[in-house]
Amino acid sequence: MSDVTVGKIYNFIDSFAPFSLQQSYDNSGICVGSRDMPVTRILTALDITRDVVLEAEEKGCELVISHHPVIFRGLKTLDPEHPAVMLAARGIAAICAHTSFDSAEGGMNDLLALKLGLKIIEPLSFDEGKPMGYVCEMPFECSEEHLAGVCKRALGCRAVRYTKTGKSIIRVGLCSGSGADLIFEAVEKGCQALITGDVKHNFFIDADNLGFCLIDAGHFYTENIFHDFIKEKIEGDFAGVTVTKSERFDDPVLVM
Repeated sequence: MSDVTVGKIYNFIDSFAPFSLQQSYDNSGICVGSRDMPVTRILTALDITRDVVLEAEEKGCELVISHHPVIFRGLKTLDPEHPAVMLAARGIAAICAHTSFDSAEGGMNDLLALKLGLKIIEPLSFDEGKPMGYVCEMPFECSEEHLAGVCKRALGCRAVRYTKTGKSIIRVGLCSGSGADLIFEAVEKGCQALITGDVKHNFFIDADNLGFCLIDAGHFYTENIFHDFIKEKIEGDFAGVTVTKSERFDDPVLVM
């Protein structure tokens, strides 16, 4: 039996992305299972769906590490088709590192900046005392079209939405997931653009009125970038533990 346990993996993740950094509304941590469950195989996924649970079972994984919590709001019934209940029934644990990983130094937004070739300058904003996103610099001035193209190519986006201003961009706000409400902080900090996901219509209107470039690269694509990082970190510290990226979870949204 492996001497690596869910608790040891949890403590390791906590060492570089402290769970204490999570927002008050969040549910990061061990969402399914117990600390003493042994671990030899881990599956990573942005979200834990029913297909991901079945994949973990088929691959003999005792633990799934996801970004989004498999239990976000309190369960009032134990539906056997709910992914968390499916995990428990199969003896598979789940550790979810959500806003704690977003706010951690070296976490999600650092990975996103690195992926896009941006130089981090300072935090973009703070919420509950925790940093949210970054103000970054481009390596050179560019157009909105160029920056949108960088996002599409680097992140593998099926589509990128953005506002056009005709202005050059050198200073960029960045927030993985859903951070369009940080547009005003980005403007105040001298940014000409903000890269995020899940942008609603009203924020595009705000951007247009401000003459500001707002880029929606998608919630999925701005956050489905943590797999290689988690794999390298865990396998580098726990000999004999195999970490595999889910092959069954992909962007569920199709573009015609």
